[in-house]
Amino acid sequence: MRVLDFKVLIDPDEETGGYVVTCPALPGCYSQGNTLDEALDNIREAILLCLEDMQAQNLPISDMSKTLITSVAVSV
Repeated sequence: MRVLDFKVLIDPDEETGGYVVTCPALPGCYSQGNTLDEALDNIREAILLCLEDMQAQNLPISDMSKTLITSVAVSV
């Protein structure tokens, strides 16, 4: 069994007070949760479901472990 490292983006959900989480490496893979821990557990499950679907369709699964995330500040 190999371990894949997927980066996720976490945004506060202004309507519910919880969090929305997306996985950019897997288009359409997103979830939410009332707490940060719940949101992360839920996106982990969503990622696993997306990977199962990709395997069933014989689609390649990229290893994102070397992908770096940073931010860029821009003055406007």
